[in-house]
Parts: sequence; C-alpha cells; structure tokens
Amino acid sequence: MAPGCCSLSDMCEYETDKVVRIRSVKYGTIKWAIHLVVLLYVGFVLLTDKRYQKQYSVISSIHTKVKGVAEADSRIWDTAEYTLPMQGVDSFFVITNIIRTEKQVQGTCAEYPSPRTICSTDKVCKKGHAAPQSNGIQTGKCVSYNSTVRTCEVSAWCPVESDRNAPRPAVLNSAENFTVLIKNNIHFPTLDHTVTNIPPVFNVSCTFNRFTSQQCPIFRLGDIFQETGENFSDVAIQGGVMGIEINWNCNLDKWSYHCKPKYGFRRLDDKKQTEALYPGYNFRFAKYFKLPDGREERTLIKAYGIRFDILVFGTGGKFNFFELVVYIGSALSYFGLAVLVIDFLITTYVCPCCQGNVVKKYYMGKKLESVIGPRSAVMYVSFVDSKHIYLVDTELSKSLQETKGQIVELQRKSSNMRDVQLPVLVSQNPEELPLLNRSEKSDPKSVPWCVCGRCQRMEKRREQLCCRKGTGSCITTAPHFVRLVLSRPTLEFILLYKEPLLDLHSADISDKLRHCAYEQYIHWRFGSDEIETYAVIPSCCKQTIREMYPSKDRTYTGF
Repeated sequence: MAPGCCSLSDMCEYETDKVVRIRSVKYGTIKWAIHLVVLLYVGFVLLTDKRYQKQYSVISSIHTKVKGVAEADSRIWDTAEYTLPMQGVDSFFVITNIIRTEKQVQGTCAEYPSPRTICSTDKVCKKGHAAPQSNGIQTGKCVSYNSTVRTCEVSAWCPVESDRNAPRPAVLNSAENFTVLIKNNIHFPTLDHTVTNIPPVFNVSCTFNRFTSQQCPIFRLGDIFQETGENFSDVAIQGGVMGIEINWNCNLDKWSYHCKPKYGFRRLDDKKQTEALYPGYNFRFAKYFKLPDGREERTLIKAYGIRFDILVFGTGGKFNFFELVVYIGSALSYFGLAVLVIDFLITTYVCPCCQGNVVKKYYMGKKLESVIGPRSAVMYVSFVDSKHIYLVDTELSKSLQETKGQIVELQRKSSNMRDVQLPVLVSQNPEELPLLNRSEKSDPKSVPWCVCGRCQRMEKRREQLCCRKGTGSCITTAPHFVRLVLSRPTLEFILLYKEPLLDLHSADISDKLRHCAYEQYIHWRFGSDEIETYAVIPSCCKQTIREMYPSKDRTYTGF
C-alpha cells in the first residue's frame, strides 16, 4: 500500500493480518486451555463485579437521636445533659467525663501555678501580658496562690480552672448503655431515586446485632466499641473519636434489586495516649447565671466525651448497554494471551532444552519473515559460481561487481505461469544459434570489473556487474540460458499465457519479448517474484538479450 492516500480508491481499502495455521495437538491444547481460563475469568468478573452496570454516586443526609438516662455525680443525666450540638458534619457527641469549676465571677485572682506563672516579686509579672495558655491577663502583681506558692495575679474568671486530671472511672461510665438512632437517606440524582436505612417494617425496640439484626438502625454505644475491640470504660475517661461507616452497594436493576446498608465501625483518633499531644477528645463550655446583686456567675465545664462521625460510602449500579460493550471490548484483548504464550514457546531459545529444536526452527520459518528496513539503496545480486544471493544496501563508491554484499535467504515462490508445464523447446531459430558459439571478448582495460570476458562497458556503477565472481565461462554461452531466456518460442508461450489475444506480429513485439526475457532471467536466477524490481541483471546477459531483441532506436532506459 502506498505511504499515503493519493486517491479515493486508496481510502476504500481494507488490510488484514496474515494468519499462519500450525497444526499441532500441543499448541492447540494450550490455546484452548488459555481461552477457557480467560472465558471463565471474564464471565466471573462480569457477574460478580457487575461490569455491565454504570455506577452512580450518592448524596447522603444524616439525622441522629441519642437516648438514655443515668445517675452520676449526685444528679440525673438525661439527653439534654450529655449530648451537645454537632461538633462536625454528620456527627454527634456524648459526654462521658467532666471537670467542673463552679462559682466563677469576673475579677482578679492568683493564676494557677506553672513554671511560667510562679513568681517571687512583682518584677517577674508583666502587666498586660497574656500567654496563650493562661486563664487571664496579668496585672503586674505577684500574689499568694496558697500558703506555699506565689503566682502572678490575673484579671479573669475567678477562681481560675485548676489543671486536674480527668476522674477515674469516668463520671458517665454507664453511657455505654445509651442508644442512638441513625436515620440515613441517600439519593441518586441522576436516577432520581431515594433510599432510607429505616426498614419498611421497623421494630422500635430492636438493637443492632451483626448476626441477628443487621438492618436495625438503633445502636448501643457499648456494642459499637465491642465491634472495634475497644473498651468503652477506658475510652470514656479521656474521650475519643469513633467512626460509624454506612456502606451502600446498591443494585438498581429491576430484576435483581437490592439496596441495603452495611454497617462498620472503627476508632479514628490516636488511642496511644503516650504518642498523642492531646490524647482523647475534650472541650470547654460554660453555664451562666445572674446573681441577686447583678453580677454574672458561671460554672465552667471541661467535658470529655466521644464524638461519633458517621461516614457514608456507596454507589448504585444499573444496567448500561455501553458499559457492557466497553467491558466486552476490553475483555477480548485477554484472549491474545494465547497468541503471546504460544509465540513465546515457538520463538524462544531461552531454555537449554529448546536449543537446536528442529521442529521449533520449522515453525519459526513458517511464521517469521525477515525484511530489511529503509535503506539508501536495495540491490540483489546473483552469480553463476555462487549458490547465495547477495543484498547490497549501500551507496556505491565503486562498481557493483566489487562491492561486498550480505547473504540473504529468499523464500522461493513460483507464479502460476511457472506452475504450468512448459514444452521442451529446442532452438531452431538461425538467429539464436550463433549466440551459443560467440567468441568475441571484451577488452579487460575498458571493462576491468568483468571476469567472464563478455561484459560491455557501463557508465552507471549499479550496472557494472558480471555474471561470475571468479574467472570462467559466461552464463550466456550455456544452452540453458538460450532455452530459458532467449528462446523465442518459450517467450511467446509465456506472453500468450498472460495475454491470450496478443498479436505476435505487432510492431512492439520485440520490446515485449525483451522485457519477458529480463523477467525470465530473474525468475530463473533468483526464484522470487518479490525482488523483481530490485534484482540486477549482469551486463553480459543484458547485452545478449538486447542483441537478440533490440529496440527500434537502439536506446534503453534500463530494466
């Protein structure tokens, strides 16, 4: 095919790969075994992973309700006491431990003792200074915190909060018996389809259990920790962060509809308190009161607790014809593994046992065909006294006769014409007989590259070629040359085979016979049609053919 499209007919073409069929039980068994494995794998993935579906993402909304009552710290704790507004998106918080600092009012008092606040004189304290971790703004005075320690005085809510450790056990250790109802609605915008995790028949007294009640949306806090292998009492002291995962893997096809949530649990904070800068989870808030004298008073609460983050994942799949076609198209490439494996077995010589395998060489010869890449010149040469065919693919700096080429192996192909049994034609033409007995010799001085003695002087280097490599008789003196190349009856037989209605007495018949003789020589000496354009005819043979079948004006452009 031409390098580019030159016409409409060039565009209206189809190219296909050539197939070599190897009749072998061994390789055939390997091929079908690989195809069977690939077919089972493709079918298994198609059904289990639902590759025929298009996946749609979900939009989720969460609503939670925590229930439970406990008695601790000489008071009753209900939902309003131990639950606070969401600390983040799709989350809820449950207080499990507290530290109270009561009856705080605005005023001045001694700061809580620390390396930064302990003082001995007023010079240590800087008026107006407020450290990031201080409880107030320093007044510049050094006052007594207690009978043994003096600290800088601050303007703050007094008395200041003490740096006490969280109580052990946790104040609300019984919170593990609290329950939370999680309402989760998901929506597929593309399909306009909404699903909720509340079952159609809902038992309000159920509690989630991985084995007996997997779809119940009510969870006991202690059970959540058991699912992750954690101890609620230990986490309740310092607090923590727990993740509740809701995974939706929905099949939205009508014939196999399934869309139910799957719950999972995991701890999200760093449970190694020795490695955490601020272990657990806590924050402060205050409750404010108005005194009879008009002053404001508050109770500061440092709350430890557990934040539950609800994480919703999932997709919805629905049958899509184009997704199925794309998967089948990609899966077809897996069947090429059989070709890859068998080609490797046929062509590889990596294994020592494969070295010198005659059968392997036979298969390779049938399958592989070597061709040369783009070169500056391509010429094939054949000599009478050599059994090889030579390829010359470089620019000539001297005659073609003197240029060394590389030996190539050509696959001999016979055309339909040469499959026909040619008649045994003995030359009876008086004009042909003198060619067998020619005795004229070429001048070695004018033709230094000639070794047969019958070549004529040529100007072009690529035409400076003799029929022999070493000294000997010229091929044109051989009877076979006359019978196969020069014999007019033979050439006429070939021309009539190609063109049955050819006029053998036309004015240009000599040109047709000459060109046919050129082709006959190439078929005879090279045995391959594919190099016909690149085969070089020796000068002696070319001149003999031209003498036998000359052109009208005795001018030749070269074959």
